[in-house]
Amino acid sequence: MTQVFEPLGKRVLYFYQVLGEMTILMGKVVYFIREAPRNIPSILTQMAIVGWDTLPVASVMAFFVGMVLALQTGVELQKYGGQNIIGAIVGHSMVRELGPVMTSFLVAGRCGSAMAAELGVMTVYEEIDALKTLDIDPVRYLAMPRFIACIICVPALVLYSDLIGIIGGALISNLHPQIFVSYATYYDSLTAALKMKEIGIGLTKSMCFGGIIALVCCYVGFATSGGARGIGQSTTRSVVLSFMLILVADYVLTRLLM
Repeated sequence: MTQVFEPLGKRVLYFYQVLGEMTILMGKVVYFIREAPRNIPSILTQMAIVGWDTLPVASVMAFFVGMVLALQTGVELQKYGGQNIIGAIVGHSMVRELGPVMTSFLVAGRCGSAMAAELGVMTVYEEIDALKTLDIDPVRYLAMPRFIACIICVPALVLYSDLIGIIGGALISNLHPQIFVSYATYYDSLTAALKMKEIGIGLTKSMCFGGIIALVCCYVGFATSGGARGIGQSTTRSVVLSFMLILVADYVLTRLLM
């Protein structure tokens, strides 16, 4: 029995260690936000990577998610004569859940992994130690700009994805012969059901998800060791951990904001 519980105890201790270190990192990042005006070029560079460079992939993802959502729900609703509310269903689904979660997954997979790999390379090849030698705090110089870029750009990407997904749903609703809902009916259903509260909930979620992505990927990057193999493992670990924490945070925020 001792051999069984000993590895479990080590994992529990490791979990609390990681949780504590990430909390300390978050505190440092929040503290150094006051230095943001001195790091505008770095913040703008990270915003371009997280936001602008992600737009093409986000467009394709959101457009087809909206189309699939409208197709599946529209065909089923048509059986009961309820296809006129498809605009409300697509709007609610995109704004409250699919938009924030899917876009955050996309940012974590595309940008978060790059953050972890970049910081991992700097850690392994002792560039982080060189910054400390020059009296430059790595959290202020590297983590804080990425954190600000994520909490700004992820909500903006979510708004854009919501719009593209709703447009994709409208096209399928109107062009599919089995559903055939006019654009006016789709728009009326959407505007009647979608209020500013729902948009605010989606933006709140996306801001939290952006912060999670930045903190997790920076922490994993700073904790990288073991050469090239360690960098690859850190990249994978950052994406998996970001996905898991996004899903957990999604449930907690949904429960709190209902």
